[in-house]
Amino acid sequence: MKKVRLGSSELMVSQICLGCMGFGDSDQGMHKWTLDYEESKTIIAYALDKGINFFDTAMAYQSGTSEIYLGCALKELAKREDVVIATKYTPRTLEQIQMGISAEEHINTCLKNSLDRLSTDYIDLYIMHMWDASTPIDESLRILHATVLSGKVKAIGISNCFAWQLAEANVIAKAKGYTPFTSVQGHYNLIFREEEREMRPYCTSHDVAMTPYSALASGRLSKRPDEKSQRLVLDKFAKGKYDATKEQDSLIIERVMELADRKAVSMTEISLAWLLNKVTSPVVGATKTTHIDGAIKASQLILSPEECAYLEEPYTPHPLVGVMAKQG
Repeated sequence: MKKVRLGSSELMVSQICLGCMGFGDSDQGMHKWTLDYEESKTIIAYALDKGINFFDTAMAYQSGTSEIYLGCALKELAKREDVVIATKYTPRTLEQIQMGISAEEHINTCLKNSLDRLSTDYIDLYIMHMWDASTPIDESLRILHATVLSGKVKAIGISNCFAWQLAEANVIAKAKGYTPFTSVQGHYNLIFREEEREMRPYCTSHDVAMTPYSALASGRLSKRPDEKSQRLVLDKFAKGKYDATKEQDSLIIERVMELADRKAVSMTEISLAWLLNKVTSPVVGATKTTHIDGAIKASQLILSPEECAYLEEPYTPHPLVGVMAKQG
């Protein structure tokens, strides 16, 4: 698989990032459809064999067990220098702030715990999981810059923020000599394109990598109406993001099906091929090896400008959902 540079960093990553939210103890988190360790290791091994070197997880995924599974598998299956590991920390809770836990103590504790769970000495891409409204951004950048200087982190990223916030942060980083955010992980796919208003133009002009999550809209862009999966049935968080716009989104999904049939490929290939025209490396979850096969094929599929326009034409503005709805 082709490797691309992650923004302004020195990290070279596969065009597909394997999202690891589907790995972890199903009894220890918000999702009941996750894979156990042996199943997770099978998927990770298959991804490595297909040329994927970029893996994304988070301390919040299944109470940290996703990190544990990924770390154990990679330690057994790959050389550390051959893979790029991204993980995310969650900002302080109100309770932690009231207890007097500083931002510096919190970030350093989160980092240490993630390093331990991942069984590694460093994290390639350390991501603020959502904009930290309780900590001044220059303070967060100072703390994160120190983790880079320590060698425990190679690059930093941000998830779930507005373009103006990312722009402000990187202006401050440049002025103070701190490490800038080299990537942004936002919600972006063929049926949710709000990132195209300001975030994508900013990232394109400032060499910030886009590594969006929900690349297939939690399966909605990869399955026909009569197809079901555990996630489509059990993922209440995804239902909250997509059920309200199901009718308008169906017009786009119908065009994905039509184009897939016309080109004799899968819906996954069409949806991801479209997104790969827009971003650096989408985060693609996989709970079956066939999911990886579809992503690999998508990276090799070329859609014409006319085909892309056909897929895009029915789109209508969407309200912000999930984490971003709370920040809006």
